[in-house]
Amino acid sequence: MTTQNDYDDAPRPREPKRRRPLRTTVLVLLGVVLALAALVAGYVISLAVAFETRTTTIEPAFPDASTRPERTAAAEGAMNILLMGSDARPGESADAGNPGEGSADTRSDTMMLLHIPEDRQTVYVMSIMRDTWTEIPGHGDNKINAAIALGGVPLVVQTVETMFDAPVDHVVMLDFEGFKGLTDALGGVTVENPIAFRSEGTEGEEFQQGSITLDGESALKFVRERQAFSDGDYQRVQNQQLFIKGVMSELLSTETFTNPVRLSRVVNEISPYLSVDEDFDAVTLGSLALGMRQVRSDDVVFFTLPNLGVGTAPDGQSIVVKDDEAIGRIAEALDQGTLGEYVASTPAQ
Repeated sequence: MTTQNDYDDAPRPREPKRRRPLRTTVLVLLGVVLALAALVAGYVISLAVAFETRTTTIEPAFPDASTRPERTAAAEGAMNILLMGSDARPGESADAGNPGEGSADTRSDTMMLLHIPEDRQTVYVMSIMRDTWTEIPGHGDNKINAAIALGGVPLVVQTVETMFDAPVDHVVMLDFEGFKGLTDALGGVTVENPIAFRSEGTEGEEFQQGSITLDGESALKFVRERQAFSDGDYQRVQNQQLFIKGVMSELLSTETFTNPVRLSRVVNEISPYLSVDEDFDAVTLGSLALGMRQVRSDDVVFFTLPNLGVGTAPDGQSIVVKDDEAIGRIAEALDQGTLGEYVASTPAQ
């Protein structure tokens, strides 16, 4: 006779394990996401380290706080960056010591004020002619590019702030030699050359009118040349604007941002030729880049500070005469956060 206990002691068939395909898929995806995040984080950190360790810090970069203008509420959130290009020709030293200090051997052949509005949707790049005759605080009137020799970067900042009664937030100095590595790292830079010319020197190069693609050596000749033009520095400044516009077009393209190798080359090539203020670090640069992620080359507007043409200083120097009325309008626009409206209403310079 079979009892209930006999049934209880009999081996029971094993139930198959429940499959959890959804949980497995989620775990796999999570693992992939974490791995990618770690990879991206490592890549971003490597770029930040390259920027931090290979750039030079300008000390000091700014004048005494008591001499500086305050930003108005209307312009809150905007950013002004003073960009200076130094040009050490072959046979000259590219190292003038700490760029924050004055030196008779230091010169700034290019000066631009970059204005980035609070919404980060546009960039305005204003070139200031290096021979512009203006007040150098504490030194009387002189060409604006004399400020760096008279008092280093802080005096240049003070001179620009005095001219426009607006604060400069950051300073970037670029050695022209860096144009070569930057251009090659980008695979060449295309510009729309408005006038055919040949650069000076035994290794001069022909630059045809129209669309041309510059390699590193050609880029350096393109931005340096002024002897070939009847208006000298005027065309030189325009060529520098064209080149920087071409560079920004390449930098802001998806081909650069989606190519880690190319972006890494750009950062590594250009960083050794950059000097920046101590607050313009990788975090600040990264935050700015994130805010400007929608900006494309057509959103970058170039213009030259209006002037009254060439004149002669009391000591006989050939100078560029500043246009005080135009400077006043620009100062007001910077105060009111309306530089875009000023540029739109002003004929191209």
